[in-house]
Amino acid sequence: MRNTAVLLIDCPDRKGLVAAVSGLLYRHGANILHADQHRDQEAGLFFMRVEWDLEAFGLDAFRAEFAPLAGELCMRWRIEEMARRPRVALFVSQYLHCLVDLLHRRQIGELNCEIPLIVSNHPDAGALARFHGVEFRLVPVTAAARSEAEAEQVALLGEHGIELIVLARYMQILSPDFVRRYPRRIINVHHSFLPAFVGARPYHAAFQRGVKLIGATSHYVTEELDAGPIIEQDVVRISHRDQVEDLIVKGRDLERMVLSRAVMWHLEQRILCYEKKTVIFD
Repeated sequence: MRNTAVLLIDCPDRKGLVAAVSGLLYRHGANILHADQHRDQEAGLFFMRVEWDLEAFGLDAFRAEFAPLAGELCMRWRIEEMARRPRVALFVSQYLHCLVDLLHRRQIGELNCEIPLIVSNHPDAGALARFHGVEFRLVPVTAAARSEAEAEQVALLGEHGIELIVLARYMQILSPDFVRRYPRRIINVHHSFLPAFVGARPYHAAFQRGVKLIGATSHYVTEELDAGPIIEQDVVRISHRDQVEDLIVKGRDLERMVLSRAVMWHLEQRILCYEKKTVIFD
């Protein structure tokens, strides 16, 4: 657990932005541990992430002085304290490999979060949830009662104070109303290299197309299916010898890796979204 703070900024690009931010931190006595910035030349936008030690640092006083500077420079900004553990809910259906991976990473301390809730439309994950001491809620989803199921899910999320939802191979489409409640706070893993093979059964579609690479994509969920800002992707080579079942087996490793990286980067406050893109800071 790090006793540090992270400042994330995006704004129109102009001269002196790095000096303005680092200078103010210096005047408040900050020990900067890491700083990274990016400029999108085409969009004319500037992005920055700064992390510093909070030992003997007056965070409230810094916030108060930084706010007018940020307003003057048209910054969108936020400060996050890294010692705080966000509360995460995992949604899953019948494929449990991503769920197992995330729970294990949380157990060994790789993910700085609390996982108080697992929600599923199938009972398969119940035993795993009990093993890890996480509350499991079975919420069946049918076409006729989809809105009632989502209302129950929203109530559970509110009851547990959930800040981030991770769809660990949850094979249901969330309604626009549900997604709007959690902007940039729902992370999904899709078992293809988006934008190729959106929707259901992408491994079957990839096999029929005869591709030589298959991939997996982790992205923020938006109202448009499989079209949210991409956080992480990876690929593996396949050949004419591989059948659909082989693609599925090889793809599972990719799904675990890209989802865990995306969740980790979100928790470490390394992601800024703009337009349909993301900036992922080192």
